[in-house]
This record gives sequence, C-alpha cells and structure tokens, in this order.
Amino acid sequence: MKRHPLYFACAALGATLLLAACERSAAPPASPSEASTATGPGPAPEAPATPPRQAGPAADPALLKMAQSIFEPIPDKAQDPVDNPVTAEKVTLGKMLYFDGRLSSSGVISCNSCHNLGMGGVDGVPTSIGHGFQKGPRNAPTVYNAVFNIAQFWDGRAEDLKAQAKGPVEAAVEMNARPDDVVSTLRSMPGYVDAFTAAFPGETDPVTFDNVAKAIEAFEATLITPGAPFDEFLKGNDRALTAEQQAGLKLFVEKGCTSCHNGVNVGGKGYFPFGVFHTPPEEARPSADLGRFSVTQSTNDEYVFRAAPLRNITLTAPYFHSGQVWNLRDAVKIMGDSQLGATLTDEEADSIHLFLHALTAPMPKIEYPELPGRQDATPRPPGY
Repeated sequence: MKRHPLYFACAALGATLLLAACERSAAPPASPSEASTATGPGPAPEAPATPPRQAGPAADPALLKMAQSIFEPIPDKAQDPVDNPVTAEKVTLGKMLYFDGRLSSSGVISCNSCHNLGMGGVDGVPTSIGHGFQKGPRNAPTVYNAVFNIAQFWDGRAEDLKAQAKGPVEAAVEMNARPDDVVSTLRSMPGYVDAFTAAFPGETDPVTFDNVAKAIEAFEATLITPGAPFDEFLKGNDRALTAEQQAGLKLFVEKGCTSCHNGVNVGGKGYFPFGVFHTPPEEARPSADLGRFSVTQSTNDEYVFRAAPLRNITLTAPYFHSGQVWNLRDAVKIMGDSQLGATLTDEEADSIHLFLHALTAPMPKIEYPELPGRQDATPRPPGY
C-alpha cells in the first residue's frame, strides 16, 4: 500500500521524540544551577538566518562596484506616492477596487483583467481585450514595480498611478465607464461605503472617483518585487549571480544598454526614441504609432517611448509596445541593432538574456479579496 509522505514524516518525528525521552531518562539529574539555566526566563532563540545565495563564483569586485553605481536594489517598501499616504485601510480598499469588474460598464472587466497579478502583472497577449472585445492599441505594461517609473503608460501620459488608474476605467476601448456611474455603483453597496469611510477618515463624502484612484494607487504601490538574485548582488553578495549572468551583466554594460535601462527598475526612468541607429522592424515599432508625439504634439517626440523597465522581464512576454515580439532573445537583438547600432551574435544575445533572468524575483502572494455584495439599488450594467 502506498503511504502518504506525511506518514513517514510523522513516523520520523515520533522516533525522534522517543529517542530524546530515552536520553533524558538515562541522563543524570541536572544541578540546580544547570536547571535554572535551562528553564529560567530569557528571550527565545532567534531563528537561524537564511544563508546568502551562492549561485556562482565570487564576482570581480570591479563588476560589483560598477553595477552598484548604475542600479539600485528594490527596497522592501516603496515610498508613499505624492499627496497620498499609504495606509492599511487604503490598501485594503484599493485591492477590492483593483479586482472588481463592476468598475467597468460591462461589470466584468477589472484592473486585474489586463494586469493579472498571477501572470507577472500582465495579460500575456499582444494588446489587451477590452469592452465589447475590442483590442487596445498597445501592450499592457506590468503593474509590478510601476510605482518606481517616471510616469505611466508607454508614452508617459499619466504622471502617476492615480492618473493611470482613472484612464482605463474611462477609456471606451477598455472599461468604458463614466466616473459618475462608477461612484453611484460603489455608493449603493454599504460594504464599499464603510471601506471608503475607513480609508479616508474625516471626509464628509469619501466615495468619490478621485478617492477610487487614490485607493488603487495605494494598493499598486505595494506591488513591488524585491528579492531577485540581482538585488542580492547589488546589496553586496558577490556570489548571487551565476558565472553566465555575471558575464551577461558585463556585456549589458559594455554594449551600452544601461544608457536607457538603469536605476531601481532597470528602466522606466526616461524617454528615448525607438530607432536611434536603425529603424526597428515593423512588428516591433508599427509606423502608425508615433509614441509620445500623441501627448506632446512635438515632432521631436515622434517614435519616442518611455524606456521599458526590465524587472521580471522573463515573465512579461510579448515584448515592446506592439506586443508582437514573443522571444526575449529576439527582443535583445532588435534593441542592440536599433538602439545601439550593434549586431549582437547569438552568443551575445544569449548572454544578456541569461543576465535578464537574474532580474526575476518571487512574486508576492496576493489573496483574492471578498467584495461587497450588490444591493437592490445597485445600478445594473447597461444592456441587462
């Protein structure tokens, strides 16, 4: 009969306890001083520290020092967004709103639909499917670590996560909702009224569209992913990267990738033309999408985009704002040619690709929230 592994674990534990009991009965009685030492008051022993990662050989000190001058490890907690202190109550509310499809006019599309927290913060398709099965114009960026970006969206049209949270709710191709309808829906449910009151104490009317955005921003500010091998490396563990990843990091710097991809998010901190040396393939940079030009109307911003943050890049295919490049090695080669004027060999592209794997961190465990139930007064989605 095949036994469950727990059977053997319990059997082993029982044998260990029996052996310990036999040893105690055979041992001579402890002296009073020994007894007081063994049973007297005192702090519980600390759990042993987790040993540092030892993935490869000790890195060249010069490589570590250079990396520390260009990049930063992800902190355990992000700074609070401007004019929006993060509180536990606000995060709880923001999490509810993030997962609630009733913020959309159809009643089924939520923030998590396009920025799936179980899939690296993306939806895994070239462009997101929105209201009425319409396809959006650009690939959905990851929400993880978005708090560290200079601005939101590929063209930077949202200055912060508050502004970003409002955009998709109102966009006809995404959630297709009107702010007044969103507020009416939320006000109709006592559970939400209580949650808004707790999150925004002292406000006479806390259920507002602005506060919806603030709560979502507060929740998204907690969606960070410290703990990647590269973070450990930047904190001084010179053996956190494999030999191959160390070589890829060195090549990443030498080829000039760090001109755009630097800082805590390894990107996301500035705007750059896509096609500095050569025009990228149409699949990577569709000619009809002029990038930041649509925001500034300046010809200098034609085909300019915010540099993509590379944290957890191995989890967020397909790549580029077009979402038409599925292989990360291919994306590395396209960037080498178009941005650096460098024709990367297969070996070089693979080396950088291996380094990029060191940017992948454990994803936070997100428990799906219980959402307030609709009431008789809750507006029905249009068409029902």
